[in-house]
Amino acid sequence: MDYYLSPTHIQRFDLEIKNSLFITTVSRTKGREAAKTFLDAIRQRYPDANHHCWAFVAGAPNNVHLWDQSDDGEPKGTAGKPMLNVLQHSNFGETTVVVTRYFGGIKLGAGGLVRAYSQAVQEALSQTEHENIYPRSPVQLVISYPLLGKVEYWLEQSDIEINNKTFSDNIVMDLAVIERTWPEQKQTLTNLCQGSLTLIESDKE
Repeated sequence: MDYYLSPTHIQRFDLEIKNSLFITTVSRTKGREAAKTFLDAIRQRYPDANHHCWAFVAGAPNNVHLWDQSDDGEPKGTAGKPMLNVLQHSNFGETTVVVTRYFGGIKLGAGGLVRAYSQAVQEALSQTEHENIYPRSPVQLVISYPLLGKVEYWLEQSDIEINNKTFSDNIVMDLAVIERTWPEQKQTLTNLCQGSLTLIESDKE
């Protein structure tokens, strides 16, 4: 699949199991800092809760360096790990889920907790309003001044993001292109400039 899913906004879903309330809050978070900031906000929103268990995939789903989770005081392996497991298999990326638990007086046991936290995240993600995120790659475009008008107009009609422009002897544009549509766009752009352009693409690992 050449895209992944990410929440369009912060969303809350409630689940009650044996008198315990599990509040799952889902948010789009790009990077670890954004995930931690969101987690802190949830802790402040529900300061009297027993636990704030969490998991995040804070980048693309296959970027293992941006995965993390926590049981937040629940028995080891009964909350964060099963939550992350559900998240990993959901094709969601740039996403943090926090399950806030208000204990209802009935112990669920280790197996019951694993099922409860897994169910909370599964049900939440199945209902989360989301958008498709297409991975982007950086490309640097160098053109002469006479080409600027028609190139800018073409870029505005495309799905290419312009992150920066530098004006010197030539114009240098830092672009972010969607990998699946770039090959065709590259050919169109080359034709538009009649070959009078330089494209510098980052090497993929």
